[in-house]
Amino acid sequence: MIFDGTKVFRPFVLTKTILSIFDIDEINGMNLQQLEYIIALDTYKNFTRAAEACFITQATLSTMVKRLEEELGVVLFDRKSSPLVTTDCGQEIIKEARVILSRIDALKQLALDVKGHISGRLRLGIIPTISGNLVHRIIPSISANYPDLDIELYELTTEYILEKLINGKLDAGVVSTPLDRAGIEEDILYYEKLKVYGKLKNTNKKYLMPSEIINEKVWLLEEGNCLRDQFIQLCSLNPSQLNSNIHFHPNSFESLMNMVDHNGGLTIIPELYCTDLSAERKRNVKEFKAPFPVREISLVYHRPYAKMRLLNMLAAEIKNLIMPVLETTQIKNNEMLIAKI
Repeated sequence: MIFDGTKVFRPFVLTKTILSIFDIDEINGMNLQQLEYIIALDTYKNFTRAAEACFITQATLSTMVKRLEEELGVVLFDRKSSPLVTTDCGQEIIKEARVILSRIDALKQLALDVKGHISGRLRLGIIPTISGNLVHRIIPSISANYPDLDIELYELTTEYILEKLINGKLDAGVVSTPLDRAGIEEDILYYEKLKVYGKLKNTNKKYLMPSEIINEKVWLLEEGNCLRDQFIQLCSLNPSQLNSNIHFHPNSFESLMNMVDHNGGLTIIPELYCTDLSAERKRNVKEFKAPFPVREISLVYHRPYAKMRLLNMLAAEIKNLIMPVLETTQIKNNEMLIAKI
């Protein structure tokens, strides 16, 4: 459900108007979905994108929005405009719809908190460079300890996670931080070293300075990936000069390492990924010298939030399971250099 913490300081006139068309026994049925649909349509200003965000067909979305307009006796959207325009009346009603859904979400979570029982649904987005080596480590414990908690996991880019958090389609995300985004809270989970994979041209050094990378052949993840940006900043690389006659845009560490194994050069991989490498590949891993470059991994969510109890549980589980595995737990803060995004 959409939750943006909207506070209303006037009588709930429109809220009562909307609620009056629903029988109380039906408030958890299709009518609530109609409110979610008009919020999505107001957010995306496009039937196709709103339908995708709601995981329904465009035809279903159009039908349900039209039905709600007929029930209310008002036009919520000007369909002749492109992009779609929300009418003045529609803006007021959608504002109250957000309040209704946020109140319902808060009431459901309050009931769970009062019972002291971890259950319900948690929708979590994780960026690909984290999920591949995090999810399989945390799922067994969470599944065993919280059997009544339904977790939906989505592998998405940082920008898409943030968009879905703000639009209420995700409850939280696990991303590389700091982000410094208005309205987005960050709970740091752990730090992991950034390491170099491959062979240097003229030396067998095991420990490197970031500046030593600049004259090497470097392979990077696709553009837009935060780890790519961190590597470029960390080593002061010029992307336009990297492998100028070959334009390879992989989206996985496996593709990067295969390129390095067969064509030489270097790439960067995070510490948690290194722990899952074969013994043969671990021999090609090199460390940076102190201060050690690290990336900061955080649980992010859109404030204010109704599911803090679930988020606190999730954060504690991840910290307890992952931190003992990482070398960074033995490193002092002043020995770490957080890679910028």
